[in-house]
Amino acid sequence: MRLPDIERRFAPRGILASTYMDESMPGETGAHARGAAFTKTLLVCSDPALPNEELVSGLRGLRFFVRPCGASEALEQLGRDDWDVVLIDEHGGVGGALTLIHAIRAGFPAALLPVVVLGGASQSEARADAFKQGASDWIMQPADLADVSRRLATLADLGRLRRQRAAEHGYYRAKLSARSSRLNGLIETCIMMSMSRDRAALLQQLLSEGRRLLHCDGATMYMVTDQETLRFELRTRSDPLPSVQIPLYDSQTGRPNENYVSVYTAVHNCSVRIDDVYRETRFDLSGTRAFDIASGYRTVSMLTVPIAPRGGAPIGVLQFMNALDPINGAIVPFDPESVALVEALAAQAAVALDNLELVESQKQLMESLIQVLATAIDAKSPYTGRHCERVPDLAMGLAKAACDATEGPFATFGFRSDAEWEEFRIGAWLHDCGKVATPEYVIDKATKLETIQNRIHEVRMRFEVLRRDLEIERLRAQLAGTCTAETDAAHRASLLRLEEDFAFVAKCNKGTETMGEDAIARLARIGALRWTRHFDDRLGLSEAELASRADEAVQPLPCSEPLLADRARDLIVRPADDQPDPSFNFRMEVPQHLYNRGELYNLSVRSGTLTREERYKINEHMVHTVMMLEQMPFPKHLRRVPEYAGTHHERMDGKGYPRQLGPQQLSVPSRIMAVADIFEALTAADRPYKKPKKLSEALAVLQKMSGAHVDADVFNLFLRSGVYLEFARKHLQPEQIDVSDPSPYYATVQHG
Repeated sequence: MRLPDIERRFAPRGILASTYMDESMPGETGAHARGAAFTKTLLVCSDPALPNEELVSGLRGLRFFVRPCGASEALEQLGRDDWDVVLIDEHGGVGGALTLIHAIRAGFPAALLPVVVLGGASQSEARADAFKQGASDWIMQPADLADVSRRLATLADLGRLRRQRAAEHGYYRAKLSARSSRLNGLIETCIMMSMSRDRAALLQQLLSEGRRLLHCDGATMYMVTDQETLRFELRTRSDPLPSVQIPLYDSQTGRPNENYVSVYTAVHNCSVRIDDVYRETRFDLSGTRAFDIASGYRTVSMLTVPIAPRGGAPIGVLQFMNALDPINGAIVPFDPESVALVEALAAQAAVALDNLELVESQKQLMESLIQVLATAIDAKSPYTGRHCERVPDLAMGLAKAACDATEGPFATFGFRSDAEWEEFRIGAWLHDCGKVATPEYVIDKATKLETIQNRIHEVRMRFEVLRRDLEIERLRAQLAGTCTAETDAAHRASLLRLEEDFAFVAKCNKGTETMGEDAIARLARIGALRWTRHFDDRLGLSEAELASRADEAVQPLPCSEPLLADRARDLIVRPADDQPDPSFNFRMEVPQHLYNRGELYNLSVRSGTLTREERYKINEHMVHTVMMLEQMPFPKHLRRVPEYAGTHHERMDGKGYPRQLGPQQLSVPSRIMAVADIFEALTAADRPYKKPKKLSEALAVLQKMSGAHVDADVFNLFLRSGVYLEFARKHLQPEQIDVSDPSPYYATVQHG
């Protein structure tokens, strides 16, 4: 028998339960007096039918309970009952004493069951062997009965004390183990709650773990609302939660509604323990009693614990019903030690809930700031309205199609968690955040001469001046009598040429057609025409404007000026610090000047309305996007937001911007963003410089761009999945949707 088994066997008895108690005998001292009880002695002799009667009667007279038995039944007796001491009468002829001692020690350690041998003085060798086998004492025959009784009683007392110590050790070890187990469970639960990101799961875990710690029959959770009420949140029973809410304060007096134990706990931030609900007089428990009547359940003991961080106001209340005795299952009062553990659990849960709410609030704040920024960018220019909203919508749809693919180039692609989806969505929302640094008049530049306003009006006034000059010249000729048919025809021809020249300049200003060399030469000829200025053009200028003309000579009035000109003051110097940070590895050619507002220079732009400087200023929004986002301290799960937001203008041939990344450096989400951005721009109906393209036109453009510019696999997925049509039906005008079969628009894919 193992030692723990021995400890468990003797544990219920203790030192007093192992003897037959009686009053101490007068005159007895020492160990026997301390025993003062029947010492249970198993006497093993050669013939149990013929025991040493003198020894038996003598020991019984000295308050020993003696049972004689033979060696063959000794082990059976030891297994059947508890004995204080075993006495082997070797003098009686028990030849197997050593074997018996060895067998006893195999199941009963010497510390708990002493074995005494009555032997002869001449048996010195047997005596030594007996001690080796585990005998506790050897009493030589003949022996004095008083000496035998004292030695047996002393050994019995020592055995009882050792058994008591072993029992106490086992009891406290079991208690310590149970407490350690509960504490470990509490710690593990607290750690899990602190890591939880699911509020519902956290609350359920709190309620379940509290019930487990208290070993009770049922539990209910209330949460404090913003309206200062207690709302039923969870319960362990399966019946529906009550919809009624309990006010924390009386609406008339404003005083705490302390009649309810749950409210009392919430208001005073303290636990309340009730041993018997039906004898409780401090609180109104009529609701609990009514529930008992309706359900047949009987609530006896109750405990309410606040859910509150240390030093903080409660955010909820835990209510537990009917603590159960772990041995017999009877309803008992709640154990104060367990209550302390549940209070600690509730406090930790409150911290976890507070942290969870803080994280969720920060997440919502971040989402709001991102959408506010995107909305502000769209609102900054009426011509790009909702671009920052539509692109994420399209990108998310295309990303879902890629994740759903089970074969082909996207079979292994996927966002594996909600965090990865969030990361991509935020990147899509922020893809144009750098436009906050781009001037509106550049973004909105619908004509070549436009800055803050369209300067074609200023040019037209010069043509008006020339026309009036021609009219004045004709009228003067008429007054002088020198007007002839030839001069009149020349006058009409000049007027017609002037009108044609202005119409040509105005047409060039719109930028809807590509400019050839002939057109640029004609612009130069027209610009060389002169007109006369009579007023000082420095009057009414700002200090900055005057400073930009400091190096220009003042012309005496009236003075002749070209009709169209590129002046020194039209060159806006780029500040020395207006250069991309080299640490970001941008690969964009930076024009020498910040702006060139020369009239001929702008009107001569071959395609579109933007000059080289303005095109860079537009493209520079990607520089600002990357710099802004890569310097933001995004959390780990959002670390790829700058990548997703800052690569949608890169190209598959490595000729994009701002870093000229190649296909090896462009992830699938980055390629998705490029297709989404271009398709939205082609089909948008709010661009000032173009009409919205029909679906067929936009798909044809993307088909041509596939391979070198955008990923052909992504574009084909865009068509095959139907995302293009879903987006079109949601955001395009009905007259733009002219494609239902995308087959003609699939791009040729070349892998390898």
